[in-house]
Amino acid sequence: MNRYARQTILPEVGDHGQARLSDARVLVVGAGGLAAPVLPLLAGAGIGHLTIVDPDEVALSNLHRQTLFTERDCGRPKAQVAAERSRALNAEVTISVQKMTLTSANSQDIVADADVILDCADSYAATYMLSDTCRALGKPLISASVLGMSGYVGGFCGGAPSLRAIFPDAPDSGASCSTAGVLGPVVAIIGAMQAQMALGLILGLSPSPLGQMVQFDARTMRSTTFRFENAPEPTHHFPFVSACQLNQDDLIIELRGPEEAPEPIHPKALRRPLDSLSIEPNKGIRLALCCATGLRAWRAAEQLKPNWPGEIVLVAASTS
Repeated sequence: MNRYARQTILPEVGDHGQARLSDARVLVVGAGGLAAPVLPLLAGAGIGHLTIVDPDEVALSNLHRQTLFTERDCGRPKAQVAAERSRALNAEVTISVQKMTLTSANSQDIVADADVILDCADSYAATYMLSDTCRALGKPLISASVLGMSGYVGGFCGGAPSLRAIFPDAPDSGASCSTAGVLGPVVAIIGAMQAQMALGLILGLSPSPLGQMVQFDARTMRSTTFRFENAPEPTHHFPFVSACQLNQDDLIIELRGPEEAPEPIHPKALRRPLDSLSIEPNKGIRLALCCATGLRAWRAAEQLKPNWPGEIVLVAASTS
């Protein structure tokens, strides 16, 4: 029996739909908790080419939600192990691995060849960089995020509004799974929805996953959904750039103290704490604000923007 018989029998798939899946090139950024359901589901469905991008190694503290891995995998590159598991599920799928951090310097090259991009990263700086890149290239982005007992998944760009249209302001906190905690089943539920959105997009299902947001609360087991096709893009935003894109002409402010970052982000960087930040405006200079995750930099940019006439960019050291 054909391995795809159980899905090709669906009128929404059929042989034509299966051919579309086989021709698709999908980029998955992040090989952690969200990717744990995403990658097997996409590989099992017969996606023709999967590219997995992740810079990290498997860690014991993540195994409760990163269920592609075992204890024996600890210390191995996550992208490599995830690729091995996906190949074992379906040898017909071509899988490429890039053990690297997504940055604004390489994001266009990484995204360019993909038909659909899935944001499975646990970093809002990476999420905003992916959204900016996908919007610039006209690529569809399925982005998801989980924290604690709740999460969301949405379809952005590719003709729909970007993630910045829905989340134009700095996050309320810089919390992540490593600092605030998360339950594995919540991640698996959101990841499965992310895979479904990707398949629905490739198959051309209606209504399109693009322009749709789903929010899920595991505490109450309730989900809400809404469409945002007409959401306006913000008139201005602070782009994330990589440390390698800083230059001698920039005014570079390192918001981390020596105890947090013994070496500043750039040799020319000036250390200034956020709570006492004061800078003389200069229209002709680009201002680069740097911190670990990008949150302090974003808040500093909002604080300085009314009196800074020039360009302001953000640098998240964790994604540089």
